Amino acid sequence: MTEPLRYGIVGAGMMGVEHIRNLMALPGSEVTALADPHPPSIARALDALGSGAEQVATFDHHRDLLDADRCDAVVVATPNMTHVEVLHDVLSTDMHVLVEKPLCTTVADCREVIRRAEGRTALTWVGLEYRFIPAVARLVDEVHAGTVGQLRMLAIREHRFPFLTKVGHWNRFNRNTGGTLVEKCCHFFDLMCLVSGERPTAVFASGAQDVNHLDESIDGAVPDILDNAYVVVEFPSGARALLDLCMFAEATRNQEEISAVGDAGKIEAFVPDSLVRVGRRGAHWIGGVEEEIVSDDRVAHEGFHHGSSYLEHLAFLDAVRTGAPPGVTLDDALWSVAIGVAAHRSIDEGRRVHLEEVLDADA
Repeated sequence: MTEPLRYGIVGAGMMGVEHIRNLMALPGSEVTALADPHPPSIARALDALGSGAEQVATFDHHRDLLDADRCDAVVVATPNMTHVEVLHDVLSTDMHVLVEKPLCTTVADCREVIRRAEGRTALTWVGLEYRFIPAVARLVDEVHAGTVGQLRMLAIREHRFPFLTKVGHWNRFNRNTGGTLVEKCCHFFDLMCLVSGERPTAVFASGAQDVNHLDESIDGAVPDILDNAYVVVEFPSGARALLDLCMFAEATRNQEEISAVGDAGKIEAFVPDSLVRVGRRGAHWIGGVEEEIVSDDRVAHEGFHHGSSYLEHLAFLDAVRTGAPPGVTLDDALWSVAIGVAAHRSIDEGRRVHLEEVLDADA
């Protein structure tokens, strides 16, 4: 293919605009259509497109965009609870699709999407872009290269700001998001599986809503999303992973800190410092390790996630051109959701939850 890949953006809110800005910086791509029922979101997306907005068709409904024959690929950036409905229609076309995380809010809906995608030749890719953050990608590569030896412990800390305001405050309620540990933390559960090279067996979690949104009332309802949690994830090899999440910790230096420890050493990644530290047993001691600031010269748009969304779009476009498989699969996305669902169940029921309990299609 020599012509630019034509993209339609389904969902023109904050993340839809983020995708637009990445695609504007990506050679070989062009945005040709937008679909969103919220006129102010369409207006902001057109403003982001600048002079290119003149060539972009706009629609109130995603089905009208799909029927307009203006796109080769679509990016689905609608609210979480709408993904299953939108993908029902998108997957019946021959368009390539990148759908924002989480794939769906429930395991059952994820399985329905997987079923509908069976037999498609077009690319289906899930936007778990934290894999592509340069410092995180280096940590993953080092673990897979054996730098730490056999992985025994993986710790991921995200200390950040509260959830941002979205259209209609949809992200304030578990019924719309799948819960904080699905909506936000599917990124980290995906990384746990990616780093370890395994699928987990069990989850134990403790969490609560202690600080954020307690004084808000939206249409008479108080938001119910968790703002802090610890989640321990167990793997068949005996390796364990820990998520330390706090969403009222914006007074911090690094939003993400990841530590992978094995019998031969330790690797740490810090974001946004983009710093990677490597310590090797027998060669280093406390206070004396290798350090490197990691970057990727291919990044043409930093965006919200330190260039990772741009790098993911670059990989997506390359896969479309070459026929390569998706870099992030529907099965990867299913597991990232299932771990979050298991973590919420663990908090609600005060017990260790086996993944097989939630991987049932009716869970």
